[in-house]
Amino acid sequence: MVPFAGYLMPVQYAEGIMQEHLHCRDNAGLFDVSHMGQLLVSGDGAALALEKLMPVDLESLQINQQTYATFTTESGGISDDLIVTRWSENSFFLVVNAACKEQDLAHLRHHLSDLDIEYFADSQLLALQGAAANEVMAQLAPEANTLLFMNGCPLSIDGMDCYVTRSGYTGEDGFEISVAAADARALADRLLAHSSVKWIGLGARDSLRLEAGLCLYGHDLDTETSPVEASIAWSISKSRRADGAKAGGFLGAGIILDQLANGVTKKRVSFIVEGRAPVREGAEIIDQQGTVVGHITSGGFGPTLQAPVAMGYVPSHLSAVGTQLRAMVRGKERPITVAKMPLVQQRYFRG
Repeated sequence: MVPFAGYLMPVQYAEGIMQEHLHCRDNAGLFDVSHMGQLLVSGDGAALALEKLMPVDLESLQINQQTYATFTTESGGISDDLIVTRWSENSFFLVVNAACKEQDLAHLRHHLSDLDIEYFADSQLLALQGAAANEVMAQLAPEANTLLFMNGCPLSIDGMDCYVTRSGYTGEDGFEISVAAADARALADRLLAHSSVKWIGLGARDSLRLEAGLCLYGHDLDTETSPVEASIAWSISKSRRADGAKAGGFLGAGIILDQLANGVTKKRVSFIVEGRAPVREGAEIIDQQGTVVGHITSGGFGPTLQAPVAMGYVPSHLSAVGTQLRAMVRGKERPITVAKMPLVQQRYFRG
């Protein structure tokens, strides 16, 4: 157990990170992600009001459909990344990062003073991820298996009211389940009663998302980095771009739209690392001439690939797949190669 975003969180369980990681890929892993913030923003015009804070088209979302989004800053940076689900015409369910939830609440209340903003202090969040997740849900709540990736619905599991979405942060098919705190332990026990389900800790959560090319806020994303630099320009809706029907209108739009049009000087990329020892966050990246050109933002061992993997920022002209660079680890140079993201094929259920 280690301190994490104000909570004590499990790094690993008895079998260790390697086995947990592989179990999630091949079977089903259960993650306690109750440290995440769950918020509801509601009121007349909620979609348009929220669109002033994030470069997505919330008006186009169907009821129970969700999208990945970023809270952008006036300078074009990212103050948090989140998932937004449309619960009704004028209500949106937000899941935000644990370390950012207080600042996110303040941010929303400052900019959306005319809307109702509710923090779900008595709700917990469990994530069931992996190849067998659908088999488990087929037994407990068959209607969940009709969902496509990034869609959700309210349902009951053994009499416990839940809101279930087909989503997660492992690159695998899976579900995130919001449930009342009073029912959370019983729900976890019910899921774990299935022979294919095991607890997964922070260590494997990190290696799974690294292989899937997914960012961790505060490491790969921050207020000094834009969505374009972070290689998540796909999260900017077409309608919010310069030639879209609802162009701009979000914090930092001028800077971000200019970057989309004219490019950026740095980009986030994934790396495969030569050898067996991982390259960790903070390591300097150097080019073939020995010049420091960037830094590693996340790194570890990729159990699926049986190789160390990492991600970090390099100048755009060094971001092409196959580019050979080196990382400095305890005074020694380690060869690293820019690799295509994601490093492991994503297996989301899109129908």
